[in-house]
Amino acid sequence: SYSFTIVMDLNLKDKVFVVTGGGKGIGEAITKGAAAEGATVIIVSRTDIEGTPLENWLKAHNAVYGFIKAELSDEDQCKKAIEEILMRYGDIYCLVNNAGVNDGVGLQQGTVEKFINSLFTNLIHYYALSHYAVESLKRTKGNIINISSKTAVTGQGNTSGYAASKGAQLALTREWAVEMLPYEVRVNCVIPAEVYTPLYDSWIKTFPNPEEKLKSITDKIPLGKRMTTSEEIASMVLYLASEKASHITGQHLFVDGGYTHLDRAL
Repeated sequence: SYSFTIVMDLNLKDKVFVVTGGGKGIGEAITKGAAAEGATVIIVSRTDIEGTPLENWLKAHNAVYGFIKAELSDEDQCKKAIEEILMRYGDIYCLVNNAGVNDGVGLQQGTVEKFINSLFTNLIHYYALSHYAVESLKRTKGNIINISSKTAVTGQGNTSGYAASKGAQLALTREWAVEMLPYEVRVNCVIPAEVYTPLYDSWIKTFPNPEEKLKSITDKIPLGKRMTTSEEIASMVLYLASEKASHITGQHLFVDGGYTHLDRAL
């Protein structure tokens, strides 16, 4: 008889990860996960992390990290952010496009101007950052990982700008995966559904009975009747970025407890 141990070494130490919106919610979990794997993590956000629990965590864990303040709806700031990262930290191994907000720009109560602004908030920076980072990613044979949303495939109502952005991210994942094949740059997309982030918590608390509203949602999540955690999304991102996923590209990976595709009557 014999025994053996499988060690899942993701081999991400010292590799440069760029995480947009990396200071809160899903982005924060990705930041922590990458840092725990020994990666150099660069948070790009308009919200500073100085003095936050995240910064305290990074310092306590001797993480190698950086912060670039940028308004991602501004193309020039996207360009400058990538230039600064390349100058200060070297070539990028993984760009995680994550920042965005479900902003409620609907078909009826929205306007064309608000719809276009929503695209800048949720979509355009995915292209801009990827465009300016692509030569660096070619040198590292790295990754682009887009964070989308189940709204892209299910609809939600009253969120045309967000849903359009998230649907476009699915299409761009496949499009970029094709374009980057000759350079062995992999492009994948992770699709969350119901993830209990601080933003989600704020939304739940707008209802007269938050606990009842939350239960009505979790009761429809087939696996475990619970929300997905931010850490579970982060785990998929880290796996996809690693050499363990070296032959995975152009894929849409749902991490949602079966919410999007399984019969909720279950």
